[in-house]
Amino acid sequence: MTDTDASRCAWARNASELMTCYHDTEWGRPSHGDGYLFEMLVLEGAQAGLSWSTVLNKRENYRRAMDGFDFERIASYGQAETERLLADPGIVRNRLKVASAVRNAQAFQRIRQEFGSFDAYLWGWVEGTPIVNHWTAPEEVPVTTDLSDRLSKDLKKRGFNFVGSTIVYSYLQATGLVDDHLEGCPAKPA
Repeated sequence: MTDTDASRCAWARNASELMTCYHDTEWGRPSHGDGYLFEMLVLEGAQAGLSWSTVLNKRENYRRAMDGFDFERIASYGQAETERLLADPGIVRNRLKVASAVRNAQAFQRIRQEFGSFDAYLWGWVEGTPIVNHWTAPEEVPVTTDLSDRLSKDLKKRGFNFVGSTIVYSYLQATGLVDDHLEGCPAKPA
């Protein structure tokens, strides 16, 4: 193990190359593109009850199967597309999770109509500035917060599902609204 490996966030130590790359270049980085924000919403929802490595390993399959996470196309998916997805061994073939991607794409579009972009809606929850935490040990990192509780409740009210507080907190971490890289982690933004 290199010094860099030893100082990474615990979940990215001794991990696969894909997981390490995700940690080092993507996780916790402020993200603003609606396409990416939708992609991560789908993937975080797909993770429910599974490990992140399972979903991350299926990411390219999701991109292929779900039209590159094009939320406009996914919002119009009907029964034929749903059945096609459920038959695809490259993704998580859970009927509720597949239906959730379609439902969430529709809700995502409604938020874009109301706020101009999902980015504007989402980043409004943190007034446009990431929350930077200064954890020194993995056990300090919460799985939910007041913010994830409130955002989860609002998303559900707006028609989203698979957006419980734990999923939402993971989503906030993934998209960089919350920076939970441990102190000393080389991926922690300066």
